[in-house]
Amino acid sequence: QVQLVESGGGLVQAGGSLRLSCAASARTFRNYAVGWFRQAPGKEREFVASISWSGGATSYADSGLGRFATSRDDAKNMSYLQMNSLNPEYTVVYYCAGGNSPDRDESQYDFWGQGNQVTVSS
Repeated sequence: QVQLVESGGGLVQAGGSLRLSCAASARTFRNYAVGWFRQAPGKEREFVASISWSGGATSYADSGLGRFATSRDDAKNMSYLQMNSLNPEYTVVYYCAGGNSPDRDESQYDFWGQGNQVTVSS
């Protein structure tokens, strides 16, 4: 089982940027698609972005189009979520996950990171 460790969250001012990182414990990570999700308190986890195992295909929720960009570096067993032009509504916990396909459905992912709090101040 691949373990994922997230980093890069924290506090940022509105209009600022953050890059979340997702580090995998095994080289087999390169065989998996990566999904990014977010969850606000009391709400269900929702899709943010995904990237295929090859890195050739990415997908974004409407809220992230033109604002977020996901990428991967399999030589480093890493995936990233670049978030730009943030506003306070993006103050939630973000998760990365690995699965067989870059699905928008969280149930399709097999292993998850621990979550990473992002706080955007106004």
